[in-house]
Amino acid sequence: MVPFGRLLDALSEVPDPRRAEGKRYPLAPLLLFTVLALLSGATSYRHIICFLEQRRIVLNALFGCTLKRAPSLNTLRTVLQMLDRDALEEAFRQHARDLLPPAELGRMPVVALDGKTLKGSFDHLNDQKAAQALSAFASDAAILLAHTEIDVKSNEIPAAQQMIAELGLSGVLFTADALHCQKNL
Repeated sequence: MVPFGRLLDALSEVPDPRRAEGKRYPLAPLLLFTVLALLSGATSYRHIICFLEQRRIVLNALFGCTLKRAPSLNTLRTVLQMLDRDALEEAFRQHARDLLPPAELGRMPVVALDGKTLKGSFDHLNDQKAAQALSAFASDAAILLAHTEIDVKSNEIPAAQQMIAELGLSGVLFTADALHCQKNL
């Protein structure tokens, strides 16, 4: 459970968007328990709440929390929808960087960049293109370092360049599709 303790620390950096009166449930443990529910197969808010109701006592003991009960479905949905997406992404990126093992002498770590079109995201009614996402995957450590949505009016190339800069990794070999093999980059 050590990596999840580190994730709890990283999630503590995410600003809580609620007013002081609305903070019945501490944000960082609520986010961590939501992640654990998703990793356990939860596919809806209702499934997340069921996971919390069934495992609240064990989770409280493991992570030193004091949730008296699981939040309501509406509370969970509202909290998750109010979050600053960029701050949450940065918390996950920081956690992933902390999990990376140190580079071995004479061996360069490999980070694979890959863009994907999200299935079912094309909107016929509003004539919107399918959503695209770019991911950075540390192959040796089997850790997803970052992901970002590619702007509708752009493509994978500038998104990859921006992601490489944001990751701030040095001594790393980045791999990408042939799309990135262009003369004038």
